Amino acid sequence: MQEAAEKRDRHFGRDITYSRKVFIPLTNLCRDTCGYCTFARNPAEPGAGYLTPDDVLRIAESGRRAGCKEALFSLGEKPELRYAEAREALARLGHARTVDYLRDMCERVLRETGLLPHVNAGTLTEEEMGLLRPVSGSMGMMLETVSTRLMERGQVHHGCPDKHPAVRLKTLETAGRLNVPFTTGLLIGIGETWDERIDTLVAIEEIFQRYGSIQEVIIQNFRSKPDIRISTWPEPGLPDMLRTLAAARRILDGAISLQAPPNLEPVQYADYIDAGLNDWGGISPVTPDHINPERAWPKIDELRKATESKGYHLRERLTIYPRHLARRGQFLSPALHEPVAVLAGVDGLAAEEVLA
Repeated sequence: MQEAAEKRDRHFGRDITYSRKVFIPLTNLCRDTCGYCTFARNPAEPGAGYLTPDDVLRIAESGRRAGCKEALFSLGEKPELRYAEAREALARLGHARTVDYLRDMCERVLRETGLLPHVNAGTLTEEEMGLLRPVSGSMGMMLETVSTRLMERGQVHHGCPDKHPAVRLKTLETAGRLNVPFTTGLLIGIGETWDERIDTLVAIEEIFQRYGSIQEVIIQNFRSKPDIRISTWPEPGLPDMLRTLAAARRILDGAISLQAPPNLEPVQYADYIDAGLNDWGGISPVTPDHINPERAWPKIDELRKATESKGYHLRERLTIYPRHLARRGQFLSPALHEPVAVLAGVDGLAAEEVLA
C-alpha cells in the first residue's frame, strides 16, 4: 500500500478527483442474466422497459440545475436480440437497435443541456462505437474478469454471452483503435481467484500499453442483495479491497486513474486513498446508483471532508480526463471540442465547481 500510494502521488499529486454526474438508466432490459445483478429486468416485471425522450431530458435537466457536467448513460446489453418486447418498444421510439436510440439521446442531452455524455453500453462493435463517439466524451465497460471459468454452469456469468472475456477484451481493443477515452475495471468477489484478479489487471495494462485509451480502472466490490442468485456469497471486506487497489496501482501504468465506489464502503472508504486510489468516480447529487440503489452516494461535502482527512484535496473533473483532453485532436471527436471547452479549466479539470 505504501508503494502504491507513493506511485499515485508521483503521477497525480495531492488531488483526488470525482465527476459530478446525473445517472440516466436508458433501459433496464438486457439479454444477459448475471448472477449478481438487480438492475436488469425481464419484460414481464414492473418498471421494465425504456425511458422516453421526455424522461431522459427531465433527468438530464435536473442534473444540469444541480451543477452536474456528466450525463452517465447506463443500460442493459442488446435486449432486442432476446426480447420481442424490446424490439416493439424500440420501434415505437423510431429505432431498430438500442445503440441507435442511445446515440440520439446522447446527442439531444448534449445539445439541450450541455452535459457531456458518458456511455456504459457494454460490448460494442467498431461501427457502434464510431456511431457514439461524436456524441460522448468517454465510454466505459467493466471487464470484470478474464476468467472463462465463471462462464460455466453454476457460475455468475453462465448464460451471459456478452460477459465472455474475449468479447469484452475485443471491445477494449476497439476503443483503443478508435482512440476512445475508456473506463474499465474489475468486479471482485464474484467467484474469481486472486490469480484471476491479477490476470485481469495484466490484461488491462497490456491493452493500455498498445493503445493508451484507457483513462481509468475501477475496483468494484460485490455487494450482496436478497434477490440475486449469489445472495449468500461473502462480500469482499475492506482488507481485500485495499489489497486489490494496491495491486492495481502497482501493476497498471502510473498514468491510469484508479477509482473505487465510495458508496459501496460507506464507513471506511477514505482508507482507499492509502492504497493508491486517486478518483472517486461519478457522484450524483440528484439520482441514485441504479446498479446498487440500496447504497446511497455520499454527499459531496462529506466526500470532501473524508478526502481532506487523509491530507488530499477533492477536485471535480470532467468525464474526459486532463491527459486525454490535452490530446483532444486524437482522443476527442471534433464535434465535442466546443462543448468540452465550455466546461474545462486551464488544467483540464472542471472550470467551475459546485461546492455543496
